[in-house]
Amino acid sequence: MSWKENYAHKLMSAEEAVKHICSADRVVLSHAVGEPTHLIDAMVENHKAYENVEIVHMVAMGSADYVKPEMAKHFRHNAIFVGRSTRDAIHEERGDYTPCFFYEVPRLFKESLPVDVALIHVTEPDEHGFCSFGVSVDYSKPAAECARTVIAQINPQMPRTLGDTYIHMDDIDIAVFHDAPIIELGASKIGDVERAIGEHCASLIKDGDTLQLGIGAIPDAVLLFLKDKKDLGIHSEMISDGVVELVEAGVVTNKRKNFHKGICVVTFLMGGKRLYDFVNNNPMVQMFPVDYVNDPRIAMQNDNLVSINSAVQVDLMGQVVSESIGNLQISGVGGQVDFVRAAAFSKGGRSIIAMPSTTARGTVSKIVAFIDEGAAITTSRNDVDYVITEYGVAKLKGKTLRERAKALINIAHPNFREELSRLYKERKK
Repeated sequence: MSWKENYAHKLMSAEEAVKHICSADRVVLSHAVGEPTHLIDAMVENHKAYENVEIVHMVAMGSADYVKPEMAKHFRHNAIFVGRSTRDAIHEERGDYTPCFFYEVPRLFKESLPVDVALIHVTEPDEHGFCSFGVSVDYSKPAAECARTVIAQINPQMPRTLGDTYIHMDDIDIAVFHDAPIIELGASKIGDVERAIGEHCASLIKDGDTLQLGIGAIPDAVLLFLKDKKDLGIHSEMISDGVVELVEAGVVTNKRKNFHKGICVVTFLMGGKRLYDFVNNNPMVQMFPVDYVNDPRIAMQNDNLVSINSAVQVDLMGQVVSESIGNLQISGVGGQVDFVRAAAFSKGGRSIIAMPSTTARGTVSKIVAFIDEGAAITTSRNDVDYVITEYGVAKLKGKTLRERAKALINIAHPNFREELSRLYKERKK
């Protein structure tokens, strides 16, 4: 049977497809904007047929109706990264959180969390029968490779990304055709604080550096101040629309990369149609699974690797909290530690933790004498390199605890510096 005949044989409706999910199955969903929303909606609609189905994924961009209280008997969410739509379920113990470095997630599926069903979202097959995972390769491809059953949402609007992004129709068990736009991420709101942080971050970036950027207002603000740089490269877990602008302006060329020269290397995408159109069949952007892109032993092979990530709190020793507020899990480790360590091993590398100096409309300092009780330390004081707020840059690596405290107090909001100095002195007694 040819792949075309095989494809035709495997095609069915979403309603029929999700009947192949059984009670107590572990179901892994493709990541972020690659979420197969049509399949998920059909699965939720069919909830009465299931008991104790475990739903595993990282960032959820859809409505995540499977975590609603009335679904508790039918679904239980296991979050590897807690998203906005899933936080209440985790806090109210209708779901669980599994800590894991991003680059190790595929290993979880191979060793600790065997996959019964992978719900994936891919392009239409090409002339050879290969579909591309498009915007979400990361753990989505590895999950499909070790799943008992692979159910694919086939979408002609999914951009065909290049690299290690393919799955053949022979390896898809059930195909559901659904023509729909890819989830788009709204533009971040960049204010004066974010602009100041972005400018400080850009001051540490040199011509020819290779960048890892996160998502949100601060990374977007950093990009605003890179337009006078030359020959920047990208090796990042993700990119968004701002990178497209820098490519078109001739700032990002990847020409001075010593590893994957001439290529932006990423594992997933989050942005808008401009980004999705840019990456479609573009040899300049190549995507690979996260256990390659984020593995510090791989990423470190880029000389002059600069990582930029955010935080919830940093204490005066340099301990970084990025995923919880007290004992409330609000996100996850993601790729922060992957790239902090990769930058440390990279020849000429630098890692940056960037954040506003305050939260809660200026009433709470994010630089603290003591981290909140119950909070998880994401990046250890031994790993942290630079910390940046709108008030400046604190270089911590190689500094004593006393020097660190002084540097961090100097970039705290002025309203909190006196109190931080007092608390630091008191803790020494």
